[in-house]
Amino acid sequence: MESILAFLPKTISEQIMQLPSRQLSGMEEIRVRINKPLEIAEKGKYHLLPYKVEANDAIHLLNKISHFSIYTLEEELRRGYITIEGGHRVGLAGKVILEEGKVKAIRDVSSFNIRIAKEKIGSAEKLVSYLKKDDWLHTMIIGAPQTGKTTLLRDIARIASTGDKNGLFTAKKVGIVDERSEIAGSVGGIPQMTFGARLDVLDSCPKAEGMMMMIRSMSPEILIVDELGSKEDVEAVMEAVNAGIKLITTTHGYSFEDIKRRPIMAPLLNLDIFERFIELDRRVGPGNIKGIRDADGKEIRHKMWVN
Repeated sequence: MESILAFLPKTISEQIMQLPSRQLSGMEEIRVRINKPLEIAEKGKYHLLPYKVEANDAIHLLNKISHFSIYTLEEELRRGYITIEGGHRVGLAGKVILEEGKVKAIRDVSSFNIRIAKEKIGSAEKLVSYLKKDDWLHTMIIGAPQTGKTTLLRDIARIASTGDKNGLFTAKKVGIVDERSEIAGSVGGIPQMTFGARLDVLDSCPKAEGMMMMIRSMSPEILIVDELGSKEDVEAVMEAVNAGIKLITTTHGYSFEDIKRRPIMAPLLNLDIFERFIELDRRVGPGNIKGIRDADGKEIRHKMWVN
């Protein structure tokens, strides 16, 4: 939270610091909109604070996150978000500038969505026995937004790249293709999150292209990617699997049955590539595991809550 407060205007940080400790610890998002009340999201609920954001607040925030050099962030402005120290992601909205029919940048930024990156070290440890046999299994984590998919994926990457402290299994070469800088939270190419020594990150690179680059350049044993969703992603996954690389990924969905109905996923499911499916929801908070399924979709464990 300290790294976020350092970027916020004093007028806003003072409002945040007045919140009860329960809300501070559970905070997931801070939304800053010009001429609108300051908003926070905490454990899936939103709260409007008694402060109306001014234009000067937005200018201050944009200057801070760009280190007073907005022109150096051309690529980030085109994508619509900036990753700041600590791995936190700041989404942007405002006037879009087009060039040849494609988004070139966002100007006159009027809304900021600060998504607070949280490490839950150890959150995947209870899952290891389900995700490993002699080797790690091809695994897909399924969940709606804010169910903790990326947090869980991050901890799996940490465990796989560190190995077991009791020597039950050794560390693997892990490659993360981090298209949105959310898994590793890299700043200046350096991951801000906690991982083992045998890990490499390709930051801000499209997944499909990045998976092929990672395979060619770093020869990972395990490939970690977030939010499969396009035809190109699926084709790259199949190439990676054919190269003998274990894949651990996430996808947006509400259940195994839900993703079965998505045509884009048919090639992966029809070929039985994935050996484990983990279903998440947030009925008792992010990271709630409502089911673990095998390659056939048969449930092998349900209602396990990971802290």
